[in-house]
Amino acid sequence: MPGPSPGGSPERDAGAGGRPRGPGRGRRVRFRLPHTAIALPSVREEERLFYRRLEALAAPGPGGFGPLFAADGWSDLTGEPRGRAGPGVPGLPGRLSGSPPPAEDRLLRKRVVRDGQGGPRPRPGQEVSVKVLGALEDGGLVERDPRLSFVPGHGDVVQALELGVPTMQPGEVSFFLAAFPYGYGRPGREPDVPPEAPLLFEVTLLEVRDGPDPQRLPPAARLRLGSQRRERGNFHFARGDFAAALRSYRLALRALDGPAAAPPGPQEEEELREQRVKCLNNCAAAELKLQRAGEALAACEAALRISPDNGRALLRRGQLLAQQGRDAEAALVLRRALELDPGSKVIHTELSRLAKRLSPPARAAPEEPRHGPMPPPSPGAPAAPAAEGAA
Repeated sequence: MPGPSPGGSPERDAGAGGRPRGPGRGRRVRFRLPHTAIALPSVREEERLFYRRLEALAAPGPGGFGPLFAADGWSDLTGEPRGRAGPGVPGLPGRLSGSPPPAEDRLLRKRVVRDGQGGPRPRPGQEVSVKVLGALEDGGLVERDPRLSFVPGHGDVVQALELGVPTMQPGEVSFFLAAFPYGYGRPGREPDVPPEAPLLFEVTLLEVRDGPDPQRLPPAARLRLGSQRRERGNFHFARGDFAAALRSYRLALRALDGPAAAPPGPQEEEELREQRVKCLNNCAAAELKLQRAGEALAACEAALRISPDNGRALLRRGQLLAQQGRDAEAALVLRRALELDPGSKVIHTELSRLAKRLSPPARAAPEEPRHGPMPPPSPGAPAAPAAEGAA
């Protein structure tokens, strides 16, 4: 039976597995006072404005957003030949992660609702804050964030925002019509975004500022930032976007590495070390999914320099060495992994396979002659020649 792949899944923190509630649902809050009840509205004033604007474009219903993808009055953010700049944004790539859709897909469109204040658009590396509302084709509100902050290009938001917000000016309000490759992809997002669902976002660019420098953050803030980026990488990994996952893991390492604004305490130093090892192991898993075994091996070895007895890194390094035919090295690494985890069936299987490859083949026994002894030569027969090289 073939052994397990050295790929595996990224490391995740244990936590509650509750399903998130979708935004925009009606809720009722009761206080423990006589005859006191407060009803929280499901549709707020800004949502009413959003729906009025949406109805002015196309009434939500069975027709969906299909007509809007061909309507006039929209600019196409992904409709130019690959390698050219997006509208108004020098050097904007056609897509920031994963396999790009066709060059002229016209699946991400923009319509300005209100012009900005004339300020500069976000530059690479700057952080933005936006107000976001997002709806499905049936009008169901699935996104509502009064102040969402992110750095475009870091993979922290859907592609519609990654590519759309850099085209905006401060104070601008715009619609972004996104087919599923620029939204939540084929899987959707449980429980509120169905698979392959197009989305319409209304985005207000509130602020543009220089991105945070992780090296100037205190250790606790660096840990939070590193954990957020690693979990975002796990989100991409689970959806099969391994390039985006790898980028998030590397951004997490950038937040965790290097000198800090203040020296970490003993517990923070240990947490920083553990987070680095998790990110490096996850980098190795993503590199393998991208079929880059050399980079995966380098990530494993970097993790082992920090934590020489990390079982996950030892196992994956042993498997990768065996794939390269470095069987003796692989056996040493896997034996160490087995010392740390004697009950691992995976390690036992890998070592058994290596033992078969390392053991010399059994020598075949000499065959017995199939005939009897030769009769002695007759007195008149010539003598047989001597064997070559005999003295």
